[in-house]
Amino acid sequence: MKNPILFNEIYETHYPKVIRLCKGYFNGDADLAADASQEVFIKVWENLNRFRMESSISTWIFRITVNTCLIYLRKKSTRKEIHTEHFPQLTHETYHPETEDKLKQLYACINKLDETGKMIILMVLEGMPYDEIAHVIGITEETLRVRIYRIKKSLTQCVQK
Repeated sequence: MKNPILFNEIYETHYPKVIRLCKGYFNGDADLAADASQEVFIKVWENLNRFRMESSISTWIFRITVNTCLIYLRKKSTRKEIHTEHFPQLTHETYHPETEDKLKQLYACINKLDETGKMIILMVLEGMPYDEIAHVIGITEETLRVRIYRIKKSLTQCVQK
């Protein structure tokens, strides 16, 4: 049985994180990120009753988001529609133009990372706990810390160029 109230709560809590993660995958392209985010929440809606609570809901949603973004990158024509009378209001983030330029530069540098590096840093930027990131990626927390250090060093060099 689908629970629209629970879904709306999940959507309102996680949408800002999902859209930022998607923007990271699509080099700041807000339209593509919005499309992918909508696809993520369609999948969440369709599978919410099958969520087994083996991880936190945020870890599950991040995994769906990463997989959806990777699918979009491989095949941009993949689109799904859902028809409902009640869908939560979309939230939009706006930034000062200077901040927007810095974010675009950061997204461009993030986009140069390999898929795993991109996944790691985008989850770190969202404040996801290291143990959850390690679980999503499938590595130890110690290995994750080393990867994060190297990724941050690489991004710092990229942004400074």
